[in-house]
Amino acid sequence: MKILVQEEAFDFGAEAQAFASGHTDMGAIVTFTGVVRDLPDDPLDRMEIEHYPGMTEKALTKIAEEAQSRWNLGDVLVIHRHGTLRPGDMIMMVATAAPHRVDAFAAAEFLMDYLKSRAPFWKQEFTADGGAWVAAKDEDEDALNRW
Repeated sequence: MKILVQEEAFDFGAEAQAFASGHTDMGAIVTFTGVVRDLPDDPLDRMEIEHYPGMTEKALTKIAEEAQSRWNLGDVLVIHRHGTLRPGDMIMMVATAAPHRVDAFAAAEFLMDYLKSRAPFWKQEFTADGGAWVAAKDEDEDALNRW
C-alpha cells in the first residue's frame, strides 16, 4: 500500500506502470485519475486545496486498509495533491490490484467515493467573481452511503 499527499504533479503513466509492475499474481489493475474541471458558467482560474499534514495521510491509510479488508486486494495506491491546481491538472489517482476484476473495480470505486466525500481536504475555487469553498454534494453523499 502506498499513500501520497503531495503538492507536485505526478506522472500518471509512470505511476500506473510502477504500480502494475511485479504483480504477476494479480489478474486486474484498475486505475482512476481525477482532473480539475473548468466551471461551465464561470471559468475557473484555479482551485486551492488545503489539508492537515499527518492527519490526512492517516485518514487515507485507514480507508485504504478498510478497502483491503473488504475486498481481496494485492495492493492499493492513493495519490492526492494539495496546493494550487488549474483546470486540466490531475488532482488525484487511485489504483487497485486484485486477483479478479470485480474486487479491483469495487475497491477503486469505494476509495474514490471516500476521497470525494470524506477525505480531509478543503477545496476553494477561484473565478473572476472571487473565491468560494466547495460544498459537499448530495449525489456524492449518496454514492458513499451505498458502501
